[in-house]
Amino acid sequence: MKGTKGRRRFIDYPRRGREGPRRWLPSWRQWLSVFACGVLALATAFAIIYANVDIPGENALARKEATVYYWADGSQMVSVGAVNRQNVPLDRVPESVQRAVIAAENETFYSDSGVSLKGIARAVVNMVSGEDAQGGSTITQQFVKNTYLSQDQTVTRKVKEFFIALKLSNHRDKKEILRGYLNTSWFGRDSYGVQAAAHAYYGVDVKELNASQGALLAALLKGSELYDPGLNKANHERAEERWKWILDREVETGVMTAAERAKYREFPEPRALVKPTSQAGQTGYLIDVANKFIKSATNLTDKDLLRGGYRIYTTFDKTRTRRLEKAVTDVRKKTIDPKQRAADTFVEFGAASVRPKDGAILALYGGADATKHFINNADTSAVPAGSAFKPFVLAAAAQELGERSSPSVATAADRRFGELRGALLNSKSQPFVQAGKSLGLEKIRDMAVAAGLRKESMARLEQTFPLGTSAPSAIRMANAYGTFANEGRHAEPYAVTKMTLDGEPVDGFTRPAPKEVLTPFQARQMAGVLESLGWLTTRLKPEEAADAKGTDPADDAGGRQAVPAAPDDKPVAAGATLPGDRQKSAWFIGTPGPTGGAPDAGEPVTAGEPTTAITMFRNKPGAPQLLPMQGVGGPKTELGTSIPPQVWNAYQGTS
Repeated sequence: MKGTKGRRRFIDYPRRGREGPRRWLPSWRQWLSVFACGVLALATAFAIIYANVDIPGENALARKEATVYYWADGSQMVSVGAVNRQNVPLDRVPESVQRAVIAAENETFYSDSGVSLKGIARAVVNMVSGEDAQGGSTITQQFVKNTYLSQDQTVTRKVKEFFIALKLSNHRDKKEILRGYLNTSWFGRDSYGVQAAAHAYYGVDVKELNASQGALLAALLKGSELYDPGLNKANHERAEERWKWILDREVETGVMTAAERAKYREFPEPRALVKPTSQAGQTGYLIDVANKFIKSATNLTDKDLLRGGYRIYTTFDKTRTRRLEKAVTDVRKKTIDPKQRAADTFVEFGAASVRPKDGAILALYGGADATKHFINNADTSAVPAGSAFKPFVLAAAAQELGERSSPSVATAADRRFGELRGALLNSKSQPFVQAGKSLGLEKIRDMAVAAGLRKESMARLEQTFPLGTSAPSAIRMANAYGTFANEGRHAEPYAVTKMTLDGEPVDGFTRPAPKEVLTPFQARQMAGVLESLGWLTTRLKPEEAADAKGTDPADDAGGRQAVPAAPDDKPVAAGATLPGDRQKSAWFIGTPGPTGGAPDAGEPVTAGEPTTAITMFRNKPGAPQLLPMQGVGGPKTELGTSIPPQVWNAYQGTS
């Protein structure tokens, strides 16, 4: 039998004739062979996948069901109808608009293969590292995502997008792809497609758009939530910068002459924001708050929500919402008369009811009509709190005292709390300025934020900070005051209990447990102070409870009712502040009070009923600041501060 020594092996590995580690180092030929096999394998896999990937059918977006919002009782609130999109042929889209879109999104559109390997690689790396996966896609890839695939940011979806885009680019004319892209892209303002966008932003047919307007619409493709100039000042600045860049980019790429660019120096301001008629009254504001909560709880965007198919179950109480709207409307008619008083022009109301025990938003008033007044007054952070902020200073002082074994023990800290309490009752400001110095402005701010106000709504930490220079929303004020009523526990406000898509639940709606901000004793201290101000509901005497029970919507078995503001007395609403800090707004916050007895006696606080915050201010559209309140409602309204309590009383059914 012949030996095998000297026989040439098919693969010389470990390498013969080498000693030590060198035996295990592949030769250059072996490296080259492995590389060639890898390339061949990838090419084979690529060919197989490419051959087996079919271009799906279009119009899935158009077949999407409407999104339906439900009241807390399960009845339907509103159905946000079919996707707002009108397909138009490419010859109806001006060449200048087409050029602007290509310059902004994919300048090599007519010459590339339909995919960007660099963009795909960057997106995959970003997804693996947990960062934003968007950006870097070609127009063809974006069209594929808009039309054939979901919006999920996953590696699988990106791979599908790549192959479908490549195949589409090889089988479809570029102009056909551009047409599809322009008809399926999201431009904001409930608009899918350039035709709907032309109407939403400029009130014209797409064929009437000029190059400047087209450049702004192209800017919106980067994200309308950041670039719609009608939403806020920051958006306007971003939109104007990108609009300029797109026009300049058109010159750089040779699709626009410098002479034509010189014609467009003035920013093409779009029309004011409008809502569909189905969102008239308070409905648009309710949807606005629900959508904001959804976006904070999930990774969904406005664009995703407008695709439809969702079932959204809200916390909004239909009866309370209608009652609150009626209360504001009735009091407004009775007290505000712009035909008789110039000071009554541009008067706005905002209100919200939040349940303290869990943070559920039960009702809100965002303005007279969401289709005419777009800004949501219940959720705006532009109205200074004034003296309605002072209880948070008092709460910070109460927190500093800490739990005590004997509430009757008099200490220097007790006296400070008592002094602040007296200052609050007598509408004095200087003690609160002093408290800011002794407690520290950061401690006061942290207390307000822990109770429920947003940190971004806090004013600069200056000497006047304790007097209410911050501008929280009515929702957040109601929520924060509710912390005092909920034994010192803060529950984050929420507007949606659950949500489904095509029958499957959407994640993100698990509620966190309330967090303790104050001890129960400290919370009852605060409740006692606010009750003495008339800012809380109170309990009827036993002999009065039987007569009152069942006669008032706000009554319960315990006989609690609202404390009406005495018509001949100076109102004690939270907005009744001193001259100098009450010039821009008036507030009233009504909160469920202790179930009986003195707050120091240790009884629990009723947190099942909502805390309601009502604000009134003057806001002229386009004006940078709120208008003064002098003279609002006539000379006897204390700069308007007696009006929000009237709304609350009407809402509770006690006026």
